Amino acid sequence: MRAPSELQENPTTRRERPRRTAGESGRSPLGRRWTGSLALTAFGYLIVVVGVLLDTPLVDLDWAVGLARPYERWPHLEPLLDNWVVAGQRGPSAVAAFAWLGWRAHRLRRLRPLLVMGAALLLLNVTVGAVKIVTGRLGPHYAHYVGSPELFSGGTIFPSGHTANAVVTWGVLAYLAVRWRRCGAALAGATAASVGLTTVYLGTHWVTDVLAGWAAGLLVLLALPLLEPLVHGVEERVARRRGPALTPPSCVPPPRRAPRG
Repeated sequence: MRAPSELQENPTTRRERPRRTAGESGRSPLGRRWTGSLALTAFGYLIVVVGVLLDTPLVDLDWAVGLARPYERWPHLEPLLDNWVVAGQRGPSAVAAFAWLGWRAHRLRRLRPLLVMGAALLLLNVTVGAVKIVTGRLGPHYAHYVGSPELFSGGTIFPSGHTANAVVTWGVLAYLAVRWRRCGAALAGATAASVGLTTVYLGTHWVTDVLAGWAAGLLVLLALPLLEPLVHGVEERVARRRGPALTPPSCVPPPRRAPRG
């Protein structure tokens, strides 16, 4: 009989040790860089909101750009940008995104793509909608007093819903991508940036509306990993009710090997 020190592991029968999850190890489910980005984005969002509420020089910037009327300086761009801004509208962008994700979910036999997008849009509508209602800001076309932040006047312009929706909708598609994540993230960022700037050009939003929209949408994207346990739990429940065809791969028991004779 060999001594324990002489025994060698058979690589074909060795099993990997189960890795401890972030919650089991007591660490944050987000990495340090991700957590730092979340905190920095939240701080930037807070600065913009407070800057508008306290009528700081950020409001002067709004009026300087608004009174410049970019749509009058470069009128030949208006027809093109009028159509491009649709990429940030909730209805058309959601329909396009859910159509692709529905095909993806059918191909993968998983509901996760649809659930992640649904959770992200729900979180976006609740958070951005609450700030819109509380601030009640009017847009440049309906402003009453030059230099005023135009708050608590029954408007729904702050933060920019077009901008935040563009960040979240196209950002979630990049988040769910596997092979083309970096390329998707670059395209999503370019789309969100251009949609926000387009609303400023058209005079439908102030600059600070767009800044807050970018931050609000990015906060939702950065919070997606925190929603993954909830998404996975819902997916498991639906899979159990509808049968094994839609059961997530992590829930499917491994096939048993026939005993060797």
